[in-house]
Amino acid sequence: MSSPPNESLSFDDFDEEINPRPTETDFDRIVEAAVNRRGFLGGALAFGSFAMLGGTLVPSGVQAASNRFAFAQIPANTEDAVTVPEGYKADILVRWGDPLWSNAPEFDHASRGTADSQALAFGDNIDGMEVYAIGDKMVLVANNEYTNRKIIWGNREEGKAAEADDFNKGKMAHGVSVVEIAPTENGWAIVKDSPLNRRITPDTEIELTGPAAGHALLKTAADPTGTKTLGTWNNCGNGSTPWGTYLACEENFNGYFSAADEEHKVSPELDRYSVSSKDWGYGWANVDERFDVSKHPNEPNRAGYVVEIDPTDPNSTPKKRTALGRFKHENAEVVINNDGRVVVYMGDDERGEFLYRFVSDGVFATGGDTSSLLDEGTLSVAKFYDNGTGEWLELTPETTGMASKAEICIHSRQAGSAVGATTMDRPEWVTSNPNIAEVYCALTNNKNRGLKPNKGGDETPVGGPNPREANNYGQIVRWRPADGDHTAKDFTWDLFVLAGNPAVHQDANKGSDNVNADNMFNSPDGLKFDSNGLLWIQTDGNYSNAEGFAGHGNNQMLAGDPVTGEIRRFLVGPKECEVTGMTWSPDRKTMFVGIQHPGERGDSHWPEGGNAVPRSAVIAITRTDGGVMG
Repeated sequence: MSSPPNESLSFDDFDEEINPRPTETDFDRIVEAAVNRRGFLGGALAFGSFAMLGGTLVPSGVQAASNRFAFAQIPANTEDAVTVPEGYKADILVRWGDPLWSNAPEFDHASRGTADSQALAFGDNIDGMEVYAIGDKMVLVANNEYTNRKIIWGNREEGKAAEADDFNKGKMAHGVSVVEIAPTENGWAIVKDSPLNRRITPDTEIELTGPAAGHALLKTAADPTGTKTLGTWNNCGNGSTPWGTYLACEENFNGYFSAADEEHKVSPELDRYSVSSKDWGYGWANVDERFDVSKHPNEPNRAGYVVEIDPTDPNSTPKKRTALGRFKHENAEVVINNDGRVVVYMGDDERGEFLYRFVSDGVFATGGDTSSLLDEGTLSVAKFYDNGTGEWLELTPETTGMASKAEICIHSRQAGSAVGATTMDRPEWVTSNPNIAEVYCALTNNKNRGLKPNKGGDETPVGGPNPREANNYGQIVRWRPADGDHTAKDFTWDLFVLAGNPAVHQDANKGSDNVNADNMFNSPDGLKFDSNGLLWIQTDGNYSNAEGFAGHGNNQMLAGDPVTGEIRRFLVGPKECEVTGMTWSPDRKTMFVGIQHPGERGDSHWPEGGNAVPRSAVIAITRTDGGVMG
């Protein structure tokens, strides 16, 4: 999830200010239901045990074997630096604005570059990422989710765009960066001028595939076929396929559309996705008419998808896989089921939205044809029950009442509402356990839980995997598919951790028993398993270190043991950053981690220090003894 578009409002808050949520209805009934559900969970939470949820065991008061972790926990802090445990080091691999080709200038701290220089440089605000071994070369593919306007335009008065090149520079900072990397005597470095280097930007040609391709809602004056679009932006988390492609996930695509006429009213379908006459201040419609929704109302329907990219071929055309649905994608966790079918788990990162699953019709075989595996299949949404069970509800014309599969893929949120999916506390990254059929999802927070419906008017009652009203801290839910079959309709679920602050609270907000004064955190976001079966947790939350968040320090990365429930803090990021995105080198001796938006509110000069412009970056973490990182 990207961070605030201004210093006072998050993206969700900005969308709600422009498009207020529906007025609460049947308030007494909703409150009564919330109280009843809180009673179901509250007894356990109130006494801090949280040991049993609907008959499913959740870690409680257990201690992990020390050999599961290869590091000693570090304390929280508020330093303007990356902190890692003793025996580890963190080096900078690449920063926003670093040129990928030698014909591009080095980053200029005074001007922050131009549109032309940015198009040849590493993009801003890294999120999801993956490293690929391509022959004897290694390639890093990283999302560049968005850019901080006051930083990229910090050379202008009040940090506001002054001319067309400013808008275009911000545009070119978005998208995906593909760059060859290599170990050197001085650590990891990018390989300038590699034939594999590539920038994919909001202006790159992309093919629309799957059920929605060619549908009337995807046709525009520039593309009357509805099969070709330009660009990808606001890519949050990612996925990776066993056939070697990268999945970039478009999240808050809506905030880039506006209308010259601010009184313009968008359709109810676009309103569900918070598209409106006002953007978040990026001003792309000033330099590119397709972002004026009053003139091109179908253009937003062409964003909000998972984009498949081939890192081996810099001339290949990326593909938006519409069969995976259209919503604010966080990431795309790919699992190959026992029968060979491809399963993709995805979260829609907005308050009160849904968890999705795609199951392919075809099967994956090494060396076989994979071109249609993500185009043909069934999309479903999750329904969680308070007794620790759940089911996947298929989204079909019959179950949703929609006219076609194409319409379901374009209006996936409406389809989820139609079948009664569970409204979740902002589903972020999903990851699967490599050792057993078990899947985890970070539910980062939801201040509206139990108080307001979601954007579609669906109620958000307290209960199930969302057990706290006005949830400020977040939790991680996990589920196990029936009989270990990821395509099964049924599953059982529990909560791996309920984040909180036991130093401040004695109620449910103190968190579950595997949270204590030494390892506490809020707003879990990025999730990923390593090859040893440890769950890595990255946070994007409140870093005020005050009141209910006292002792949490800066955003951080922790590791959790899925067997025992123990959680240890491994890394603390610099001031005002989000820690997000992670991957490993092929030999597993280096972990690459993203540091996003340091100094988003003006209080950081990381990574260069002094009076330097703060810059998002990818760091390379290694053990000083040369051992395996995971």
